[in-house]
Amino acid sequence: MAADVLPYGRQLLDDEDIEEVVRVLRSDFLTQGPAIERFEKAVTAWCGASHGIAMANGTATLHLACKALDVGHGDSVWTSPITFVASANCARYCGAKVDFVDVDPGTVNLCPDRLAAKLEQAEKNGTLPKVVIPVHFAGQNCAMDRIHALSQKYGFRIIEDAAHALGGTYLNERVGNCRWSDMVSHSFHPVKIITSGEGGMITTNDPALAQRVSMLRTHGITRDASLMTSKSHGPWYYQQIELGYNYRMTDIQAALGASQMNKLDAFAARRRVIADLYDQALAGLPLRPLARDPQGVSGWHLYMIRLNLGEISRNRREVFESLRAQGIGVNVHYIPVHLQPDYAKLGFTSGMFPEAERYYEEAITLPMFPAMKDSDVERVRSALVNALGV
Repeated sequence: MAADVLPYGRQLLDDEDIEEVVRVLRSDFLTQGPAIERFEKAVTAWCGASHGIAMANGTATLHLACKALDVGHGDSVWTSPITFVASANCARYCGAKVDFVDVDPGTVNLCPDRLAAKLEQAEKNGTLPKVVIPVHFAGQNCAMDRIHALSQKYGFRIIEDAAHALGGTYLNERVGNCRWSDMVSHSFHPVKIITSGEGGMITTNDPALAQRVSMLRTHGITRDASLMTSKSHGPWYYQQIELGYNYRMTDIQAALGASQMNKLDAFAARRRVIADLYDQALAGLPLRPLARDPQGVSGWHLYMIRLNLGEISRNRREVFESLRAQGIGVNVHYIPVHLQPDYAKLGFTSGMFPEAERYYEEAITLPMFPAMKDSDVERVRSALVNALGV
């Protein structure tokens, strides 16, 4: 991207990050070494969870979370239609069916009221989900206390998709602590709160789930004699207990991630400042940001606006293209998953989740990353005024 373009997201690396990666490159371990455990401990310590399992990317974490909960053929997994496709695809990898719960019109998170109504009907039909995957969209937690209460009533398991949310809190507790769920999935892509290049992690408080996810990420293989089906034949011996995958993270990635964790609080604080500046700068324009849930503090992975299209003479595409032409690297998150052609093959059609579709028609993602200057927010505002024609 050209130097004069303000991107919607960007990693922030310093000399400490580079030195940690170089240290690994000069060490005996490029993968399956000590940096992995160091990164896992840093994330779990921050979150307040008992276990962390680092993996190659956030999609791998979602897949193995489903596998660890024995999601398979005949099962159903529900998630939000406003998410990246991985939140739904992970269930399909396991042979399960996918369905969606429409979003809250303010936060654009999975709506607990719609979830409750859908569960009530599913119980009558005998089609209750095995797992629900709430997505903490843009960094703001879903109403996890309400979703957890519904899980106790209807018997489903919960995987939180917190790819956007590390650094945030909910009910004064840190995202990723698994109080309201079986597992939490994290992502460390370069545009996320911290980065390991590519990478992801599962946090959980359940030792059995942690053990199974850890084994599944390495081909389903164990060297733990207590898990083997027969006596060990020697110190070289291992067994494949079940069909797993090669979803390991490298020590190169883990070293970067562990170093970035030292800056997580500062990154999150700066994102909150930028969000507040946006709220102030954009007040009075024909648009609205996502509603803030007073029960939590967003991780602010994304700053989303929704255009008040009835108040302007331009459509979303025209506004988007004008902003790009002015050097503002806007994006759109996300095209509703059920509108993807591959999901049309499964029977999903336009109109099934109207709030998600309404949001999509109005949404634009503005730049949000910790290296942004205060003046960049004013630059975005000026470009928006021009793009909106107001």
